Amino acid sequence: MTWVYRLRHMRLEDIPQVLAIDEISFTSPWSESTYRYEVNHRDTSHMVILEAYDTDSSPSRGLRGVLGRLWKSGSPPLIVGYGGCWLIAGEAHISTIAVHPDFRGRGLGELLLANMLQRAMHLNGEYSVLEVRAGNATAQALYNKYEFRVVGTRKGYYRDDGEDALLMEVRPLDEAYQQRLNERIAALNERVHYVDRFSHQLKP
Repeated sequence: MTWVYRLRHMRLEDIPQVLAIDEISFTSPWSESTYRYEVNHRDTSHMVILEAYDTDSSPSRGLRGVLGRLWKSGSPPLIVGYGGCWLIAGEAHISTIAVHPDFRGRGLGELLLANMLQRAMHLNGEYSVLEVRAGNATAQALYNKYEFRVVGTRKGYYRDDGEDALLMEVRPLDEAYQQRLNERIAALNERVHYVDRFSHQLKP
């Protein structure tokens, strides 16, 4: 099975699939009302979803041709990942990121992170922060790859089990970082076939 992907802004109708991934991925998932608020009422919130399409049953020439045919078919998208970023006064706070277990290990979490950073820089973000579980070495390795560094610890941050959170930060998001980010995204393009309708697009 061959998959291609599309990044786009989250919509209200996406929330049921997002909640299903959230509940699998986190012990303290967000509520439906939280997602509705993020999508509808936060000018500072930038929520992204990642759709997957099986191209084996829809042959066409080129990635865009494949995706165009699938989108016009009216088939509901399969959402396999999502993320969120709050952009306030130059700070890009990565609020959430998750990929469905069946699609992990394919670079999709990295794809979501890279394009949220790309969007933040497009909107004049100056630096980025996030919290990560102290015991989540896999996530920390991804964030280190994108130059996040530990700047503090939040004791007992996670309410379900009292685990500490590491506060990680990358700064500045300047022209030099943009060049390095572009190189990483180019490398991702070699591994993951996708179309970006999020990082430089206006909200719907």
